[in-house]
Amino acid sequence: MLNIALGQFEVKPGRPDLNTQKMLSMIHEAKEKNIDLIIFPEMSIPGYLLGDTWEQSSFLKDCEYHGQQIIQASDTIYIMFGNIAVDWAKFNNDGRVRKYNAFFTAYQGKLLPHPKLPYDFGIKALMPNYREFDDTRHFFSLQKLAAELNCPAEDLLAPIELHINGKIQKVGTLICEDGWSDDYQLAPLEILHKKYDIDFFVNISSSPYTLGKNNKRNRVFAKQAKENKIPLLYVNNTGIQNNGKTIYTFDGSSTVYAADGNIIAYGKPYEESLICINLAKNSQPLPISIQEEQETAAIFEALTYGIRKFLQNIHMEKVVLGISGGIDSAVAAALYVNILGPKNVLLINMPSIYNSNTTKDLSSKLAKNLGCNYAILPIQEVVDYSIKQFETTPVINLADSSASNLHVSSFVAENIQARDRSARILAGMAASFGGGFTCNANKAETTVGYSTLYGDQSGFLAALADLWKNQVYALAYYLNQEVFHKEVIPQATIDIVPSAELSHNQAVDEGKGDPIKYPYHDYLFRSFVERWKKATPEDILQWYKENRLEKEIGCKAGLVKKYFPTPQEFIEDLERWWNLYSGIAVAKRIQAPPILAISRRAYGFDHRESQNGPYYTVKYKKLKQELLN
Repeated sequence: MLNIALGQFEVKPGRPDLNTQKMLSMIHEAKEKNIDLIIFPEMSIPGYLLGDTWEQSSFLKDCEYHGQQIIQASDTIYIMFGNIAVDWAKFNNDGRVRKYNAFFTAYQGKLLPHPKLPYDFGIKALMPNYREFDDTRHFFSLQKLAAELNCPAEDLLAPIELHINGKIQKVGTLICEDGWSDDYQLAPLEILHKKYDIDFFVNISSSPYTLGKNNKRNRVFAKQAKENKIPLLYVNNTGIQNNGKTIYTFDGSSTVYAADGNIIAYGKPYEESLICINLAKNSQPLPISIQEEQETAAIFEALTYGIRKFLQNIHMEKVVLGISGGIDSAVAAALYVNILGPKNVLLINMPSIYNSNTTKDLSSKLAKNLGCNYAILPIQEVVDYSIKQFETTPVINLADSSASNLHVSSFVAENIQARDRSARILAGMAASFGGGFTCNANKAETTVGYSTLYGDQSGFLAALADLWKNQVYALAYYLNQEVFHKEVIPQATIDIVPSAELSHNQAVDEGKGDPIKYPYHDYLFRSFVERWKKATPEDILQWYKENRLEKEIGCKAGLVKKYFPTPQEFIEDLERWWNLYSGIAVAKRIQAPPILAISRRAYGFDHRESQNGPYYTVKYKKLKQELLN
């Protein structure tokens, strides 16, 4: 009989003091429950996404100090935990002290020595260097150590032995990525299973949430347990962490997979809990059912948790939103009201001559339905004054004293409106209200820069900027039906054509709106960003030529022909958006507010990009010529 506890808790990045306090509290609870072994997540003491904080020697020493506190608490209980490990006598190629992402096992106030390593800890073997991960920048891997020791990396893998109740338990220890070895030359779990008689595997992780990830992990880890006929214990943390531009939620969802692949214990998402289980060879706990993740419900849960934690971290208790009568600002408003309460949210409608009575009425109806604060601040007078001032102020060339006047085009006037709303009204009102103001952009707009720099792209957080427009609509229905249980977001807001209402060409009452055709462009743009092998115009044109574009990108059949009757129109549309996506939109994204990640590839420091401008391959140009001839 082996009593094990999984310590799923909120790891606060960069706060080893607070994390250690929480761990000690859970260790105390585990001792009272006669637990033999308690397991904590990867990097549970320092946190994981810390950027170049890893270069601060004083911080590293502080993590070591707090690690010793956990070790001292192991007087009557085995403790497994993740922490940074430092070899102060060695240095990496960059001249900085050597650091390992390490797996520690402590008992009776001491660390258990690793049977194959020159250290009293295990070392992460596989270093993820994709998406938000940048492990090789900071950590020395097991594979690099093997090369230094002039031996195969598999020779450094070995189980940790625990002596519990008169029996030896051989534990295969893995750190996060070590369990996802399909695309690596080294497969730690398979090697451990092949070479040793493993009693159970432990995977300590710091794994950010993204849509569909839990479903995939359950399939992969359950398969590993079933094929090897060995239980697998996965321990993950909760909380939020960020890399400066992209914010990630950590949902926990710690799971125990039995030797038959069934799930026998599970930590509720986004909740701290001590998950206790009896792991015995001769007894099989009853499996528990874990439902497949439902996309919109999962999006709501991740957004709500992420926004709430982010607001707490930056000590913001009040929020101001510009409200237009459209779907994006309405969904954002409902989310913030649900999190902060109506008294702490101020909605502001800022009409110009281009705003219809329809959208103005919808804005006030939304505020009334939500029961929050509401203000109307018209902008036309200030916009007119700005335009007049720009056009009547002479621009003087001091070299020859010549003077000229600028002309404000209709396009520039649109941007003046957007900047007046955000840079003047929302920023000033937010400061007066005692809070911050939001950016309500969705992912389609962010992809092609359909926003105004220093205008509607501004704000302290872009909570919806990793959601495609179709996901925003789905979230609107979910908020009405499942969260508020009434129509707080007016149905007319859902039905109305999306429009910025910045000119007569965007008159919603005439059915005029944004140039983005969301039912198609959502999926086209997603292929640029979220496909593991990102699509380019060459791919798009090839699929278009072969009549399989809609299948490849996932949009509804028939839309391409509906929107673009000829190849000429299709190519013009493709190049328009590709030029923006890889052109000015990059500059806008670099200056955008932090984005809350939901998808498999969020903008910020997940989707990394350079300002190089658009490029078309030789094959693309050939395909284009063939289609137009």
